Formats: sequence, structure tokens, C-alpha cells
Amino acid sequence: MIYLDNAATTPVRREVLEAMWPYLTQDFGNASSHHSVGDRARLALKDARERVAAVLRCKTGEVIFTSGGTEADNLALKGIALANPRGRHIVTTPIEHEAVLAACDYLQRHHGFEITHVPVDAYGSIRMEAYAAALRADTTVCTVMLANNEVGTVQPVAELAKLAHGRGIPFHTDAVQAGGALSLEATALGVDALSLSGHKLGAPKGVGMLFLKSRVPIEPLLHGGGQERGRRSGTENVAGAVGFARALELAEAERAAAVPHLMAMRDELIRGVLAEVPGAILSGHPKERLPGNASFCFPGTSGESILLQLEERGIVCSSGSACAAGSDEPSHVLVAMGVPPEVAQTAVRFTLNSSITAEQVAETVRAVRDAARAVVSLRFVIP
Repeated sequence: MIYLDNAATTPVRREVLEAMWPYLTQDFGNASSHHSVGDRARLALKDARERVAAVLRCKTGEVIFTSGGTEADNLALKGIALANPRGRHIVTTPIEHEAVLAACDYLQRHHGFEITHVPVDAYGSIRMEAYAAALRADTTVCTVMLANNEVGTVQPVAELAKLAHGRGIPFHTDAVQAGGALSLEATALGVDALSLSGHKLGAPKGVGMLFLKSRVPIEPLLHGGGQERGRRSGTENVAGAVGFARALELAEAERAAAVPHLMAMRDELIRGVLAEVPGAILSGHPKERLPGNASFCFPGTSGESILLQLEERGIVCSSGSACAAGSDEPSHVLVAMGVPPEVAQTAVRFTLNSSITAEQVAETVRAVRDAARAVVSLRFVIP
């Protein structure tokens, strides 16, 4: 099997499991308990926070551990919007992850916020003039993802944040897909809040974090014992935090070597598919895209049918966001990019990891070619 769905989730790394194991066994204490077992858990949590802060180049107090990217996105948007008295207006894009779009929808329906969805171009890049024009005196928060989870397009977040700050507006970015691929230095990006998820990095599912810049007011989503400095109550997932920190460290340490290899393999896969499959269309920006993302549409076929054919040939990939799997609706990302709905439903996404080889890329290209041919043949055989 060749696993090419790393944007959906990644296997837990052995180093991460080894780092977590003590806090699942002998050092299992509650970090809020005032005894030796709790002290060891508290020190481990403190160390994990320091390690994450070192990668993001931020203060340790600016790291909030969460249950994953979805909670981090919700905490950032609902928390900042409900704590900030500027107004009731949010600026975002139509290609954000469902966690961001649904949080904005909640704020609109239950708290009267107005949401401006800034359009994107055919590559999925935000239209800068429209973004600048959308910023208002009553804009409470802007949120634009660092890199798209479906088509891989990377947004100019530092420039977007600078424009928002020029109007005194806090800026959040969903960086869940960017770990190990792009720099996550909060100061360089200029963001006030940044979301990450552990299972995209080789940590277990169920742990993530939110970077929240000091002095940015936030209303907690979870109320209770006041953990995470009162911003996220609930007994801390010490083992998860330790695993997350180790996975993030490893991803960052390997990034310089991994990215050139990933880009070379990605580009070879793109060239091969476009050459071997008549009518295949690359989705997303041809250059400003994640190094491991190669996403396509295959007009005249069925994306789900191609996925089934590929899995029979040992290639595991997806049609887009795992959160939308099973939906009959075309990708909201592709539709926002101007792709006709019937073409958007033919989407297939390949997301590579750093261990992929040239031989595996060649095998994948052959499998895509044969799968597309098989699906087209079936269309003519089965009316």
C-alpha cells in the first residue's frame, strides 16, 4: 500500500509514543494535583508548552493546549469575537475549513455577527483588493487559513495580518495543514492567533493547540476549573501535550530537508498525471502550494470511482477534506474557485509524506492512468 492521504491524518511516530508512554503509565497524575505525582505531570506539561513555544517563537503563556484543530479554531473565533467590543463583523474566505466556517455561521445565527467571505481566484488565492476593502471599523476579527487542506494553496498571511493590524483588527490563521511544511513562527507571520492539530504531525488524534498573543482578550468556550490560565478549563491531557510537542519539534527539525524532497516528488507526480491522463486538471496554485499536495479534477469521470479503482491498485488517497467524506455535495473549496459542481465532484487529492520515493510516484502515476481509463470504460459499459 502507498498511503497518500497525509492531509487527513498521519501515523503516530514512534518517538512520540515513547515520549508519551511515561505519562500514560507511572507518571499518570493530574497536573492540578498538589502532590508528587501531580508535580511530575505539571512539570511535563510545562516542558511541553516550552517546546511548542520554542518552535512558534512565542511566549510559553501564549500556548493553549486543546483537543485538536477544530477546538482551536472555535476558541479563537468565538473567543475573540465575543470578548472584543469592536463590533459584530468577521472577515474570512469561502475556502476555509469547516471548523472556521461553522464557527462563523454560529456567531452569525446566535450573536448577530455579519460575515464577509472575501472571494478567491481560480487558484484559490485570496483577492487582496477585495480583502482590503472588506476591513471595517467594526470588524472584530479576520481569519484566513495559512494553507488550504484540499488544494494546497498557500495564502500571504503575513501581508493579510499586516493589513488587518493597520485597522486595529486581530488576525487568526488556521495553520493545521502547514506544520512541517511552512514556517510557524508567530512573530514572522504577524498573527494574533494560530491553530494546529497533532494528528497532522505524527501525534495522536485528540490534541492540538492555539497560539494566542498576549493581551488579546478571549472568552473561554469551556468553563470550569480554570486550567490553561482560565482560557480552556478541563483536566489537561498531559500525555497528549507531550506527544504534540515532540511531534512538532520533529516536524520542524526535519522541515529543511523534507520540503525540497516533497516538492520534487509532488512536481513529478503532477507532471506524470497531467501527461498520462487526458483532460486532467491541476487544482490549486501551480507554485504557491504545500510541498506535499497534488490535487486534481478528472472531468468526465467520478472522483469516488477513481478512488475505489486506486485503492484496488494499492494507492490510498481521498477526494478532499476528510471532514466532508461521504457528502454528496461538491467541494465548497473548488466551487468557490469557480470550478463547475459536476467537475468538482471528480476531485482527487494526493498528499505525500517525506518518505515517498520516485518509484512510488511512478507507480502512483501508472495507477491513476489505469484507474481513469477503467472508470471511463465503465461509463460506456454501464448505462
